Amino acid sequence: MATAISGPRVLLRQLRETMAEPLASQERLDKIVNLIADNMRADVCSFYVLRDDGALELFATRGLKASAVHMTTLRLGEGLVGLIAAEAEPLSLDDAPRHPSFAYRPETGEDPYNAFLGVPVLRAGQTLGVLVVQNTERRVYGEDEIEAMLTTATILAEMIATSDFDSLIKPGSDIDLRRPRTFAGTSFTDGIALGQVVLHDPRVVVTNFIAEDTEQEVRRLEEALATMRLSIDDMLDHGDMLPTSEHREILESYRMFAHDRGWVNRLTEAINNGLTAEAAVERVQNDTRARMMRQTDPYIRDRLHDLDDLANRLLRVLTGDHQGLGRKDLPENAVLVARNLGPAELLEYDRTRLRAVVLEEGGPTSHVAIIARSLGLVAVGQAGNIVAMSESGDDIIVDGPMGTVHLRPTNDVEQTYIDKVRLTAKRRAHYLALRDRPAVTRDGIEITLLHNSGLVADLPMLNDTGAVGVGLFRTELQFMIASKLPRLSEQIELYAEAMRIVGDKPIVFRLLDIGGDKVVPYMRSAVEENPAMGWRSLRLALDRPGLLRTQVRALLMAANGRPLKILVPMVTETSEFRQARLVVAKEVERLRRAGEKVPEKLELGAMVEVPSLLFELDQLMPEADFVSIGSNDLVQFLTAADRANPRVARSYDPIALPRLRALRHVVESARRYGLPLTMCGELAGKPMEALALMAIGMTRLSMGPPSIGPIKEMVLGLDLEPIRRSVSAALLDGSDGVSIRELLGEWVERQKLPVNP
Repeated sequence: MATAISGPRVLLRQLRETMAEPLASQERLDKIVNLIADNMRADVCSFYVLRDDGALELFATRGLKASAVHMTTLRLGEGLVGLIAAEAEPLSLDDAPRHPSFAYRPETGEDPYNAFLGVPVLRAGQTLGVLVVQNTERRVYGEDEIEAMLTTATILAEMIATSDFDSLIKPGSDIDLRRPRTFAGTSFTDGIALGQVVLHDPRVVVTNFIAEDTEQEVRRLEEALATMRLSIDDMLDHGDMLPTSEHREILESYRMFAHDRGWVNRLTEAINNGLTAEAAVERVQNDTRARMMRQTDPYIRDRLHDLDDLANRLLRVLTGDHQGLGRKDLPENAVLVARNLGPAELLEYDRTRLRAVVLEEGGPTSHVAIIARSLGLVAVGQAGNIVAMSESGDDIIVDGPMGTVHLRPTNDVEQTYIDKVRLTAKRRAHYLALRDRPAVTRDGIEITLLHNSGLVADLPMLNDTGAVGVGLFRTELQFMIASKLPRLSEQIELYAEAMRIVGDKPIVFRLLDIGGDKVVPYMRSAVEENPAMGWRSLRLALDRPGLLRTQVRALLMAANGRPLKILVPMVTETSEFRQARLVVAKEVERLRRAGEKVPEKLELGAMVEVPSLLFELDQLMPEADFVSIGSNDLVQFLTAADRANPRVARSYDPIALPRLRALRHVVESARRYGLPLTMCGELAGKPMEALALMAIGMTRLSMGPPSIGPIKEMVLGLDLEPIRRSVSAALLDGSDGVSIRELLGEWVERQKLPVNP
């Protein structure tokens, strides 16, 4: 049986020399297939490139008819070449014409060839093309020859990605690597952004593929593996990694893969075939990614993320690239693309240049989505696999309302969105013109519109939107972005600055709501299977009275005698609210004894977001000065549907009859006790949902700043009383067939309201 005459190392050196020569693109490819054919003792060597229309085009050959180059094409899945491209797996046959997928192309003159070996050309798990060798004699290609072909394909993949093939591509076509792609995700915010991709964790670019000394490369790999394993062990032993099971599970996966002998052996084998340590990591991960991407098992696909992260971590050790792109060094109109992102990580970026965020994971009520809204960023989540498909610098369009992302958009798509952005700018100017108009319906019902906030940086937007105040200031963001517990003086400074910016307008400070998905790295806690229903928010604060007292003291001192509104989150029972009120009373008395100013008016409110409190409203209302509803958690608990899990969170309409009845129960209780009631969850910022809230009697709505304009425009064109009567009748009717959303949609049509049902 024939074998490769000179081995892959010699071939790789020859390829490197060929790529350095001043050759035209076609001449270079022709020389490459000749070198491979000679090295493999093959009668035929052919190279197919996947085009953007899904066709595999013959780009170069030795052994087939030269006239077939750029003329012969196969669809994905068609023929042996199409099969390899579709499955991203090598295929070795000793009698190719007998294979059921064999497709005869008379123009190539391949009739006499029996033995066939084809391998996919991969980059980041994507199929870029197929490399094939063929022989007249029937023979079985050995494992060493398959490995040599896969190694060669790694070099070709980088060549396709970095070389200029424009002269070889027919007009109107492009290679698949550069084709436009559209991702259907989930809307986090409104707005449209056009810009350039910035990868949050950019792929390490390997520039040196061919090894000079394979023994030295193996030593480099072993040293890098040892360094990486040690760093993972250190992180596992560090206290910061103990509080959350999610972090520990990820690191445990890293450690398992980092010590996997099969993975290490594949890396070593790739080096022995002539690749550098970096190129070996890239090649093995390419093969692994291509296989795992085609799996339907969600567990396997999750492990792919772990392997991707681990491979990137190892590449950073090998290359000494520990930083990636600087958080402040952004292009104009940057669009951040990431698998997932914490709120602190998002806030590290230069917000003057950042236009949008696109995530593979996350949910519309996740904390990073809430912060994106607060910052006025366009945001889309659950855009599957976009990180692997993107390169830093790629053009990208993010359509917030549709939850759609266009990567490398065509000129037509780009022009369409440029026109949309112009229309959006006109809408913003229209909303700005409404800024000073009171939010009063046509039939005279006044609606109070307020901001949700959590950053001092977004408070000046009050002047742009015309909102009457801040209905919810999330104080936990200061704690989440800090590397250590904020001192009393730091908290006082933040709260005083917030009060200074809002001036005479009211601002409601919500006490710390941490735990669950809001991780504070410097606070240790036990691992919880269901952290959303665990040790968080008020429960944590009452168990850590020092933390609660310090924050209350900071708020009282920051007020410096001015009125102060404090909101207590996640109240489960009235007794908990009484405990919080007692802490506030003691801190007020402490200030008085010290001769410090106390607020001229102090109001303490309770947040209704735990279903059990719905049955204690008669006990709670007399104790509170005002009440707010947190719809994010309340809807989550009422439906037993994790708001960050898209498989269930989108299954339940938050304004369907059961949820709307629960909300109306709070509205009626607040009315009986004469207490101000504010909706400060995400529902208030969506026009159809806001209409439902107003229809059940809610007149105070707090939302992200970008939502104020659309909601005010709807209010100004609204006759509310007939809608209230219609919704009230539907709630009393109790019929399962009644859809509140459809009912409201009919009223929107009838009154010609600016709402998208």
